[in-house]
Amino acid sequence: MDLKEIQNLIKFVAKSGASEVKLEMEDVKITIRTGPEKTETTILHQAPLGIPQMPMVAAPIAAVPAEAIPVVTEENDESSKYITITSPIIGTFYRRPSPDKPLFAEIGDNVTPESIVCIIEAMKLFNEIESEVTGKIVKILVEDSSPVEFGQPLFLVDPS
Repeated sequence: MDLKEIQNLIKFVAKSGASEVKLEMEDVKITIRTGPEKTETTILHQAPLGIPQMPMVAAPIAAVPAEAIPVVTEENDESSKYITITSPIIGTFYRRPSPDKPLFAEIGDNVTPESIVCIIEAMKLFNEIESEVTGKIVKILVEDSSPVEFGQPLFLVDPS
């Protein structure tokens, strides 16, 4: 945007009666304010040119670290006697190893520590999620093939 276009824009805003106009383009930001006396104030910011933006590339994850085991907490809103198995990572939740295989865990199944209850896919890696508690699954809180967040509850387990 050249100086003549900026001057024309200031005149247009002054005639229109607007009190403030902001214009942002890829390398220029312009704010024009007109006060009660109809005086114009122009603030011009130009982004520095020639600074290339480097794309951020995440390194592939080889394996789930030992610290990323499922967090087990007590669930207060359902009943204090149930234990919640939560997601240790962000990814896509799957209840079976492949579409033609049986489910890892269903409501009513008994699980023990190290029983695989689901798989979470993260960056094309399929991570098996273990129960870490002994008990009976009473509720599955996530739909199959849906995205999950870190710490999101996946299953309610009755430890009794």
